[in-house]
Amino acid sequence: MKISNDIIYVGVNDRTIDLFEGHYKVPRGMAYNSYVILDEKIAVMDTVDARFGDEWLDNASAALDGRKPDYLIIQHVEPDHSANIARFLEAYPEAKIVCNAKAAAMINNFFSVDVSGGVIVENGGTLSLGRHTLTFIFAPMVHWPEVMMTYDGADKVLFSADAFGKFGALDANEPWDDEARRYYIGIVGKYGAQVQAVLKKAAEFDIKTICPLHGPVLCDNLAHYIYLYNTWSSYRVESEGVVIAYTSVYGNTKKAALLMAEKLRANGEHNVKTYDLARSDMAKVVAEAFRYGKLVLATTTYNADLFPYMREFLDCLVERGYRNRRIALIENGSWAPMAAKLMKEKLAACKDLTFIEPVVSIKSGIKPENEAQAEQAAAELCRN
Repeated sequence: MKISNDIIYVGVNDRTIDLFEGHYKVPRGMAYNSYVILDEKIAVMDTVDARFGDEWLDNASAALDGRKPDYLIIQHVEPDHSANIARFLEAYPEAKIVCNAKAAAMINNFFSVDVSGGVIVENGGTLSLGRHTLTFIFAPMVHWPEVMMTYDGADKVLFSADAFGKFGALDANEPWDDEARRYYIGIVGKYGAQVQAVLKKAAEFDIKTICPLHGPVLCDNLAHYIYLYNTWSSYRVESEGVVIAYTSVYGNTKKAALLMAEKLRANGEHNVKTYDLARSDMAKVVAEAFRYGKLVLATTTYNADLFPYMREFLDCLVERGYRNRRIALIENGSWAPMAAKLMKEKLAACKDLTFIEPVVSIKSGIKPENEAQAEQAAAELCRN
C-alpha cells in the first residue's frame, strides 16, 4: 500500500490475537504498522510483533525491490513494534538503528541487542534521507517514556507512534472513533497532560497524513481526529448523554438502574446507556464514562466493601484521571448500605466531580421512597 510516491506500508494484520496487552478484548484483531521511506537513503519505520516477523520482512523486501535499507527507526520499544530488530539486523547487517537514548537502553533490556553503534537522536533532531528530512519529536509517556514521533517534511507525514492508533485489523469494517476511543482511554488515558504537550508540538508542523503504529493511515478530515485527541486528553465531555454502570446480585440493583434510566428519559435525557459491569467489556464502559458528561453508579455493599466489578470499574476511572463529570449514586444493602460512601471515597482522588443528591439508598427491594429519590436524582442530574 502506497502512502505517497516514496512511502510504502509494510505492516501486518493480526487476526489470531484475542487480548491486546493481555487485557483488552480485540475481537476484530490488531494491525502492527510499519513503513518504508524510499529516497537516496532508505529508512524503515519500526518493526512488528514477533509472530509476524517473516511476513513483515517479506513485505519490506518487496517494497525495497532489491535495494538495502540504511536505517531502521524505532519510535517505540513496546515489543509489538520492536520485536524483530535482531532479525532485521541479521537480514540487513549494514543498516543502522535510529532511536533515542532511552529507547536504546530499553532495546538492550528487552532483546539484549546493543544499538549503541547506531544513530542516537535528540529531541528536535533531524535525519536527511535526500529529498526527505525527518524531524524527531519526543513524546514521553505517550504512552512509554522513550516514545518519539517522526515528521517527514517532504510529504508532510507525521509518523505518530501509538498516538492516533486504534484496536482492530486494517480490514476491520468499523468506525474509527469507537475503537480509537477505547484504545486511547484504556492505554494512553492516564497521560492527558503529556498528550496535550505533544499536540502543541505537532501543531507547529504542516501535517497532511498521520501514520500510526496501529490502525488505518489517516489522511482525510485530520481536524476530526485531532479534535478528538484534544478532547480526550483534556478530559472534556465529548458527547451529551448518561452512562449507567451497575452491578446486581439478585436483580434489585439492576431494577434500580433501569428505573433511573426511565426517570432520566422522562426528564428529557434521550441518550442513556446502561451497562452491567459483570457482563460488559470493562474497557468499553470506561471509555463510555469518559465520553459522556454524566454517570450513574449503582452497586451493592458486598463483604463490607464494594461489589468487585464496581471496585474494578472505579479503579479504572481513577487510574486514568477521571474528572469534570456529574455523578449520581445508587446503593443497595440489606442491613447496612454503605456503597455510596465507599464509591465517593474511591473517587476522592479525581478532580472536579459533582455528586448529585439525593443518593438512592435501597435496602433489598425498591420501595416508594426509592422511586421518589430516583425521580429527584434524575431531575438534578439533567439540570444544566
